[in-house]
Amino acid sequence: MKRVIVGLSGGVDSSVAAYLLKEQGYEVIGLFMKNWHDESVTISNECPWLEDSNDAMIVAEKLGIPFQVVDLSEQYKERIVDYMFNEYEKGRTPNPDVLCNREIKFDVFLKIALDLGADYVATGHYCRKGEEIIDKKSVYKLLAGKDGNKDQSYFLCQLSQEQLAKALFPIGELTKPEVRKIAAKQDLITADKKDSQGLCFIGKVRLPEFLQQKLQPREGVIVQIPATSEVYNQKVPVFTCKEEELAFYAKKTKYSVNQGKVVAKHQGAHYFTKGQRKGLAVGGTKEPLFVIDTDVVENVIYTGEGKNHQGLYRNVLFVNNEEIHWIRTDLALNDGESLPVLARIRYRQKLENATLYKVKDGLYVEFENPQSAITEGQFVAWYINDELLGSGVIS
Repeated sequence: MKRVIVGLSGGVDSSVAAYLLKEQGYEVIGLFMKNWHDESVTISNECPWLEDSNDAMIVAEKLGIPFQVVDLSEQYKERIVDYMFNEYEKGRTPNPDVLCNREIKFDVFLKIALDLGADYVATGHYCRKGEEIIDKKSVYKLLAGKDGNKDQSYFLCQLSQEQLAKALFPIGELTKPEVRKIAAKQDLITADKKDSQGLCFIGKVRLPEFLQQKLQPREGVIVQIPATSEVYNQKVPVFTCKEEELAFYAKKTKYSVNQGKVVAKHQGAHYFTKGQRKGLAVGGTKEPLFVIDTDVVENVIYTGEGKNHQGLYRNVLFVNNEEIHWIRTDLALNDGESLPVLARIRYRQKLENATLYKVKDGLYVEFENPQSAITEGQFVAWYINDELLGSGVIS
């Protein structure tokens, strides 16, 4: 009998994952990851992890499976939180959920599971795993979940073949309503529980407040750049090769304060991210202002009016060599090669036509249509059909 350790988060998805595995005849053990200690940054006195671990325990009891809590807060702080601060201070916008899967659930947690004699670890992600024998070797595939509204393959875009080999995604073939129905039928306490919106496994810690408690406020100006600004009228050179063209279009626009008008003050450019509308608190414009760029060195936020402002759009981005990651290592591109794919630059974005171009220093992703708010530090993930082949950090 194969042993599976399920990351029980106290939510409905992982509860049903555990139930299905048990039905399929696995020996199932439930583990709750406690990833947070620092009481100084939770927003409220509610203690969500206690409540969640309690729900997870009740589900485990109901299913008749062993259960324990593992404390990973030290590794979480080191690998996720410190990394996030670093990124924000550099003016980049990290994605803690993608990292949490790579560094915590499928690394630290996976090692604990293997030490407990597990053959697999399982999570409540809406995605699927495929397997194909290529050159007499098993190659694992990460496939989108059946529920198009809930597909979470993007969050797993940094997994490796070794990690996928040990992973199971029991609810990947189901839709969210089906999952809730199963939970209700089995009388699981989590059946109607709302989806968690917090930071991966920390619960009710809200990112901006959390950062603001840690990063020092610094007053600076908010500058509005007109859509008609000269900065957008740069002359397009004659390109001698595709790489020159890609490099030209991947370059982000450089702004300076004298190109627009100062419309307000802010408390720190590192609290803001491209494409953001909330929190600017600037009135008097016909359409809302959106952040089109932040300069953390000069501490300036550049904004444009309306979500169609051209400062928000570009169609080429670049990933440095050390930040390119292939799940399908057998399909990795060599310098000079290109590949038509579908790609997204954020979770829940619909997949868009794009082409990958591998060059000496990294990888260009050229989208057919301009993309809004391409944000440094976020992940771009590329697919063929419903298989996620790889990803990279936008530079």
